[in-house]
Amino acid sequence: MDAITTVPAPANEPVKSYAPGSAERDSLQKRIAELESERAELTSTIAGEQRMAGGTPFDVVQPHKHAHVLGTSAEATRADVADAVRAAKRAAPEWAATPFDERAAVLLRAADLLSGPWRDTINGATILGQSKSVQQAEIDAACEFIDFLRFNVHYGNRILAEQPNSVPGEWNRMEYRPLDGFVTAITPFNFTAIAGNLPTAPALMGNTVVWKPTPSQQFAAHFTMRMLEAAGLPPGVINLVTGRGEAVSEVALADEDFAGLHFTGSTATFKKLWRTVGDNLDGYRSYPRIVGETGGKDFIVVHPSAEREPLATAFARGAFEYQGQKCSAASRAYVPRSIWESGLREELADLARQISFGDVTDFSHFGGAVIDARAFAKHRAALDRAANTASLEVLAGGGYDDSTGYFVEPTVLVGTDPADEAFTTEYFGPIIAVHVYDDARYSEILDVVDGSSPYALTGAVFATDRSAIDEAHRKLRHAAGNFYVNDKPTGSIVSRQPFGGSRASGTNDKAGSLFNIQRWTSPRAIKETFVAPTRHTYPHMG
Repeated sequence: MDAITTVPAPANEPVKSYAPGSAERDSLQKRIAELESERAELTSTIAGEQRMAGGTPFDVVQPHKHAHVLGTSAEATRADVADAVRAAKRAAPEWAATPFDERAAVLLRAADLLSGPWRDTINGATILGQSKSVQQAEIDAACEFIDFLRFNVHYGNRILAEQPNSVPGEWNRMEYRPLDGFVTAITPFNFTAIAGNLPTAPALMGNTVVWKPTPSQQFAAHFTMRMLEAAGLPPGVINLVTGRGEAVSEVALADEDFAGLHFTGSTATFKKLWRTVGDNLDGYRSYPRIVGETGGKDFIVVHPSAEREPLATAFARGAFEYQGQKCSAASRAYVPRSIWESGLREELADLARQISFGDVTDFSHFGGAVIDARAFAKHRAALDRAANTASLEVLAGGGYDDSTGYFVEPTVLVGTDPADEAFTTEYFGPIIAVHVYDDARYSEILDVVDGSSPYALTGAVFATDRSAIDEAHRKLRHAAGNFYVNDKPTGSIVSRQPFGGSRASGTNDKAGSLFNIQRWTSPRAIKETFVAPTRHTYPHMG
């Protein structure tokens, strides 16, 4: 087809409420019951073929009801990953030659499928497999994922339209090629949207992908792969391999055609992967692109001029939504004494005690369980330490119970030492530490906030004094890649708050924006001269 087309104008997907009595609530609950009643084979998908990996089998369970097995998967072996790499390489020439519009159509169809007939399946799988409340599943697995698919097509189209100048006698063009090789996408447990975006964004720009979701997100990832196939994704374009990922590092990242890494996960894992890439540099055909988003120790700073009424809600939603398992979750706060002692202390403690965590198939709960036994053990150790640290007070919560599910109570700590690990170490759970400062020390506290953590992902300031807001902008300029004024530091929306941070939080390539998409293309500048010179001399030689 010879045409310069305009892609459909994207808009953020509306969030459904799932209120009692609503049709969407009844439909979703029915699908959840169906998914619970089955025991799925959670296979790898290589060259379009579903097959069980050759390594050790493992069960995928409901975190809030860990005796309930949702499905069985297996660890990918080196041979499995090698097959996935070969499949990606075989599919690469045809996919790269496929016009952008045809690749975009697959993603746009996937977005419409997710908005419609697949919504309950992907939401239900996320609720069951990742212990998300219906609200958290809806804004993630449905709305954000749909937004990524639609807006990425829009951004890719904008990139293609960026062309160089031409002058009489020559025509200059820019061709946007895929990277010279395949991309490896390694995705986290906490967001189905991220797990879907990391392989599909490079695929949109013509790359083929080896995708390794984390085992605890394997249930939703399995259905995501089925949805992409239903949307028309050709075999071999995205190859899903299961398990923990050692074989992916050993095989995919060592292959000469490895061209890019799209990663979200822990800082320690990202550093290990980067070192692996560095160790293999001499064997690559090109320098791989590395795009990564890791963790955060995200903050809320309150100025004495702040309105008190929104604060407890911002703290609770920012810290306790999805059990604090967001890289953007508020986990440290700095509050002036005047506001803390005027009622915020009691209000926040009462609110934390009211929040219910339980079986998320019961929609009355605010949240569910933490993801697995390892996360539970980490939070239990942190809470035990807090209870025995003189500079910390457990104001609310502090309990835990893994008898049925991996439950950790919403916890508020109050600390007199802002250098304590409660203010510096990422827990990735429903724990927020509050430091109360004298009102006159606001400027000093901004310096403390900036220097207390190696991360720089999200942060927020609450104030009505514009000079205080401006000072926070200046002093915390590099402390957060996403900065919020009078709002909680979570809940970024594709196209409205492009997401990512720097320092130990990642490469800040801004998922949900044009900046991420351009990382997956390798431009080629083309100059065509219509009438070439026939004499080698220049006027100055006259």
